Amino acid sequence: MNTTIPKIALGAWSWGAGAAGGDQVFGNHLFEEELKPVFEKAMECGLNLWDTAAVYGEGTSERILGNFVKDVRRDSVILSTKFTPQIAGSSPDAMQEMIDGSKERLHTEVIDVYWIHNPMDVEKWTPDLIPLAKSGQIKTIGVSNHNLAEIKRTNEILAAEDLKISAVQNHYSLLHRSSERAGILDYCKENGITFYSYMVLEQGALTGRYSEENPFPEGTGRGEAYNPHLNELTALIDELKIIGTRFDASPAQVATAWAIAKGTLPIIGVTKVNQVEEAAKAAQIKLTTDEIKRVERLGDEAGVRTLREWEKEM
Repeated sequence: MNTTIPKIALGAWSWGAGAAGGDQVFGNHLFEEELKPVFEKAMECGLNLWDTAAVYGEGTSERILGNFVKDVRRDSVILSTKFTPQIAGSSPDAMQEMIDGSKERLHTEVIDVYWIHNPMDVEKWTPDLIPLAKSGQIKTIGVSNHNLAEIKRTNEILAAEDLKISAVQNHYSLLHRSSERAGILDYCKENGITFYSYMVLEQGALTGRYSEENPFPEGTGRGEAYNPHLNELTALIDELKIIGTRFDASPAQVATAWAIAKGTLPIIGVTKVNQVEEAAKAAQIKLTTDEIKRVERLGDEAGVRTLREWEKEM
């Protein structure tokens, strides 16, 4: 595998449809035909780290991604997918069964980064990662939506078998810095763990594309979460635009550059070719300390609580 990890991961959460999928969460209905040019552009730009999960759109996100992966050299892509406890079967091999489904849909024998999606039962599920790692089915282990105590406990369980967490994936954005305040970012730095920040653009709320005049689609998860707060976000988005003029960059690119400046690896959901190009450019932007402080202050002052139903404060 090409070990150079790009500065940005691309997310396929909003691909496909079905429970926890693109239609319900994002108001999208996107399949292979629309998404193939997106995948191709990303590979061309060197953005080859793809994040998905078995639960996204009941497997459709993985299936679409897998249909693209099968046409390229396997070592040219880095695949990140997840075990979600809530959809696990009741057999003692539930994790093996879920990864088998993921491997089949993704057309691969090996998952580069395999995550436990949330800490539903750390003691129960963490040990099941051990045989997957030892048999070479997964290259690296990640945990998502875990707080610091749960991350440390997972590492203790793994350490007994000479394994460790290589990645943590939590919600982290200018509106939601609870992982930073809880010391998780520092713990990751000290222990050589890559911190993946998801929802860094708050599902589009920090892109400047949406406003009270132009809200998110009604009846979607993100519409319910952000439409009531679009007004409070104005000052932050205006500042992102001002900083962006220095780089000829959009608010989304500046918010992404902020997450990179904080030492994290942002996951940017992509459904259009221009979003891939934007993401590639965002990786080049270097913000000053003063710019970082300004956007963080405005993010805090917006006072928008963006915790979603599956999350907790860290």
